[in-house]
Amino acid sequence: MSARSLPRSLTFPAFIALYVLFDWATYIDPLYGLNITPWNPDPALGLVFWLLHGWRAALPWYVALMLGEWLVRGMPAGLTLTLLLSLWLVIGYGLLGAVLKRAFGGGGVFDSRRKLFEWVLIVVGGTLFNDVVYMSLLSLAGLIPSGEWVAVVLRFGIGDMVGVLVSMPLLWMLSSAEGRGRLKSTVWRCETLGYLALAICVLAFVFGTIATSEFKHFYFLFLPVIWAASRQGFYGTALMVFVLQLGIGALVKWNNAVNIEVAQLQMLDAMLALVGFSLGIVVDELRRVSNDLKQSLRLAAAGEMAAALAHELNQPLTALSAYGKACEHLIERTDVGPGGEMLKNAVQRMIAESGRAADVVRRLRDFFRTGAMQLEPVEVGQLVSSVSQQFFTQLRQHGVQLTVEEMPPLAMLADRVQVELVLRNLLANALDAVQERPAGQRRIRLSAQLLDRKGRLAGEGAGSCVQLSVEDSGKGVSAELQARLFEPFVSSKATGLGLGLVLSRAIMEAHGGSLWAEVGEQGIFRMALPLARRVEEGQEHYVAA
Repeated sequence: MSARSLPRSLTFPAFIALYVLFDWATYIDPLYGLNITPWNPDPALGLVFWLLHGWRAALPWYVALMLGEWLVRGMPAGLTLTLLLSLWLVIGYGLLGAVLKRAFGGGGVFDSRRKLFEWVLIVVGGTLFNDVVYMSLLSLAGLIPSGEWVAVVLRFGIGDMVGVLVSMPLLWMLSSAEGRGRLKSTVWRCETLGYLALAICVLAFVFGTIATSEFKHFYFLFLPVIWAASRQGFYGTALMVFVLQLGIGALVKWNNAVNIEVAQLQMLDAMLALVGFSLGIVVDELRRVSNDLKQSLRLAAAGEMAAALAHELNQPLTALSAYGKACEHLIERTDVGPGGEMLKNAVQRMIAESGRAADVVRRLRDFFRTGAMQLEPVEVGQLVSSVSQQFFTQLRQHGVQLTVEEMPPLAMLADRVQVELVLRNLLANALDAVQERPAGQRRIRLSAQLLDRKGRLAGEGAGSCVQLSVEDSGKGVSAELQARLFEPFVSSKATGLGLGLVLSRAIMEAHGGSLWAEVGEQGIFRMALPLARRVEEGQEHYVAA
C-alpha cells in the first residue's frame, strides 16, 4: 500500500517515527552538539513525503524536526531558537520540495538522464541555499564559534546534499506500491546476493580497520556499484548505493574513527551515487530502446500479417457480395412463397455485412501499407450506438447485460471505420471475459468522459479529448499481464492470435489518441481521441481540438 492510500492518522505518525529514527541513526561525529553531521538522509525522507502530500507535509515534518532536536540532541539551542530553526528548515525544504514537485509532477523523477541531471541541480542548489540560511541563524545565535562559519556551512550543506542524493531514489521507490513492486522484481534475484556480498567484502577491506583518513583503496567500492548498475539498472544501483552508505557510516562509527576527513567521505559517497545512478539510467534507457525496437519489429510483422490477411480476404468478400446480389435478383424474379420477404431481408443484411467487412478490410490494408486515414467528425453517441447494436444478438445469447451510459454530444476527428474496429474489438474482448462468470453476473458498461490535455476530467467546453471506457465484470487485468498485453502475438485466449489489441493501439496512436488497460479485479479498457471542432462557425470543416 502506498503512502497515498494510507489513512492520514497512520501515515503522518509513521513518517514522524521514521524521520526521528533516521536522525538518531545518522547522528555521527556532530559539530558542537548540533545537527551538523556528514550524512543526513532524513531530508530525503521529508522531500519524498512532500512530493506525495504537498504542503500538508509541513506540520508532521515540523513535529519530526522538533522531536529529533529534543530526543536525539537534547535541544542544545534552547526551545525558542529550536522552534525558529525548525520552522526555517520546514520552509526551506518545503520550497525545495515544491520545486521538485513542479519540475516532475510527483512522478517520473528518475526516468531519464535529463531528469536525473535536473534533479541533481535542484537538490544541490536547494540544499546549499537552505544550509546557508540555517548556519547563518546558528551563527547569529552564537552557537557556532567565530571564524568557523564557512567550515560548518560546507559540512552541513554537503552532508544534506549527500544524504538526499544517496537516499532519495530508494525512498522514492519504496513510497509507492508500483515502485516497491518494480524494485522487488528487479533485485529479488540470487545475483543481488552476489553483489551485496561483494559490497560487504569491499567495505570490510577498505573500512574494516580504519582509524584515520588513509583509505587508499576506496576505488574498490565502485565494483559492486558497477555490477548492480550494469545488471539491474537504476533500481539495483539505488539499493547498492544506499547499502554502501549505511556500511561506511556503521564501520566508521564502530571503529571510533575520529580522525577521518569528513569532506573526503562525503565526496566519496556523492561520487558513488552519481556514477552509479548515471550508469543505471543509461542501462535502463538502452533496455527501453531495445524493447521498443523489438516491439516495433513485432508490430511491423503484425502489420504485414494484417495487410496480407486483408489482401487475401478482399477477394472472397467481394465474391460473397456478388453472390448475395445474385440471390437477391433471383428472389425478385422467382415466386418463393410466403417466406420470400423474410429471405430477401436476410440476403440484404448479408450483402450489407459483407460490404461492411470488405470496407474494413480495405481500409485496414491501406492503413498498414501507407498509413492512410479518412478523417471525419465522428459523433460519440452514434459510434457507440452503431457498434453496440452489432453485439445485441451475442449479448442476448450469452445472458450479458450491456449498460450504455448517456453519451455527451461530442465529435471526434477520426476514421470512422478504424475507430469502430477498435471499439468493436474492446467489446468483443469484454464479451469473452464475462462469459467466465456465472449467469446474472455478466455485465459490460460503456461510458464516455471529457478530459483536458493533462488527462484529467474536464468540464463542458474545457476538454480537448474524449475518453471511452469499456468495463466488464470479468477477472480483470493483472500487473504482469498489463505489461505484456499490447505485445504482438500475446493473448490470454487459447484461440487468440494476440493481434487485436496491438492493431487497435496502433490505430489509436496514429489518430493522436491512446489505448490502455487498467489493473484491477474487473476488466477496464480506455481509449482517448482528440475532439473535433469547426474551423469557422457554420462551415462543415473540422480540425482536431
